[in-house]
Amino acid sequence: MNHFEKSLIILAAGSLLALGYACSPTEKEKPAKPNIIFIMTDDHAFQTLSAYDDRYINTPNLDRIAEHGAIFTNSFVANSICAPSRAVMLTGKHSHANGQIDNSTSFDGSQQTFPKLLRQNGYQTALIGKWHLKSEPTGFDYWNILPGQGSYYNPDFIGKDGTQQYKGYVTDLITDFSIDWLDQHNQEDPFCLLVHHKAVHRVWMPDTAHLDEFADKTYPLPDNFYDDYEGRKAAAEQHLSIRTEDMDVVYDLKMADQEGDIETRLSNAYRNGAYARLNPEQKAKWDAHFDPIIEDFKKANLSGKNLSEWKYQRYMRDYLACVRSLDNNVGRLMDYLEQEGLLENTLVVYTSDQGFYMGEHGWFDKRFIYEESLRTPLLMHFPKGYSDKGQIPQLVQNIDYAPTFLDMAGIEIPGDMHGRSLVPLFGNNNPENWRDAIYYHYYEFPNEHMVKRHYGIRTHRYKLIHFYYDIDQWELYDLKNDPHEMQNLIDDPEYQDEIKRLKKELKELIIKYNDHKALKIFEGEMEVTE
Repeated sequence: MNHFEKSLIILAAGSLLALGYACSPTEKEKPAKPNIIFIMTDDHAFQTLSAYDDRYINTPNLDRIAEHGAIFTNSFVANSICAPSRAVMLTGKHSHANGQIDNSTSFDGSQQTFPKLLRQNGYQTALIGKWHLKSEPTGFDYWNILPGQGSYYNPDFIGKDGTQQYKGYVTDLITDFSIDWLDQHNQEDPFCLLVHHKAVHRVWMPDTAHLDEFADKTYPLPDNFYDDYEGRKAAAEQHLSIRTEDMDVVYDLKMADQEGDIETRLSNAYRNGAYARLNPEQKAKWDAHFDPIIEDFKKANLSGKNLSEWKYQRYMRDYLACVRSLDNNVGRLMDYLEQEGLLENTLVVYTSDQGFYMGEHGWFDKRFIYEESLRTPLLMHFPKGYSDKGQIPQLVQNIDYAPTFLDMAGIEIPGDMHGRSLVPLFGNNNPENWRDAIYYHYYEFPNEHMVKRHYGIRTHRYKLIHFYYDIDQWELYDLKNDPHEMQNLIDDPEYQDEIKRLKKELKELIIKYNDHKALKIFEGEMEVTE
């Protein structure tokens, strides 16, 4: 039994106790139009949320969301990269259908989105935090967003009246602005508030209050940290490696010495960017923490495995310190909802735009259809009238968020949405005709991280992938026997019947979702290099 499974058993036991305590003989009436708070973070690995995995950090406030609701144990994304994932969430459609296939294009804000449909049906709508879709937000009564990726310290925010810089830490500020909006909204109308955090995106700059919290912790290397990628050409040619200069010791790990001796490919980007935004008070605390680490690093003059493993530890400490601020601020928001009597009539959803690598395969970042980047946390706190559910094991995907919100609000789900409402999973252990596979398509190549374009299918047990463009390679993984995806079984004679079946099912999904380009590549009608 792995750590993920153990954590889920513990959470399930707690949920059953809560169910016995919370339910009364007469169920409370469900709100016809529940409020919706949709908290989405950036690059939050499910491995670092203790409801799923308690090896690295305890996140009591995040875990609390699922205590009177549900934890989805098989939650996935359709395209593991920031802007496309956000477009999928807004539209309920795969990337090829909503037009946002990568980070380079601008989102078509004229198209149908769930905030627009909610607003047309009496909801107040607001968006606060990360947007990352280049075009101006549409469908919101109020928005206050970060430009691009945003900054951890003293960030700029763009509102309808222009751009303004605010002093403070971005996770705190997004929570402050969200609570302020809730204080000011018209309480007679239901609301939908999108709280979209920058954290835990690269370059993982913790709040000064948490710089030392994980400083003395040492984390075990993942078993496949030194993966050699045998039989997996796309995995071998990525640029996501902690073990190489892909993870920059200055830009990512803050080794910007006062003397300027440490110069790297991205050192100027850090010195003139993220570090330069610190005000004198913040910089004094920052330097007091990092200067001794920098001095020790220079003296050690590390190389090879010693350097790789040092980088891994530094990465984990900074990343987890950012998660701590995130957990604390989710707690602040949940406390506010409870104190104001809003929690009973509010659906609270927590997720991330995708998963993230915490050293598995030797990597950071995301993009691949492999488990750590494909899988994302998904927790829900139900409003009154819905029984606590605990674990939900069905395959769900971020195409399902929009239909779920509309369904709970009593709004007809448009027929062109690819996703399905998750509401039937709340009350039925095994609803008929639920999906037994999800579809994935990633497009952003070539780019800095050089993850090949690919599409694929994941079932409960298997994953079949086709990498294309400057490569033509299929991969198969038996997730039951190889959960860490180390052995490509595409040429294994024992799996040929399974591969044939999976290819048939993959083609059916491609046709179902009208991914014409993928179909042409699949059928050999288009060169894989197109």
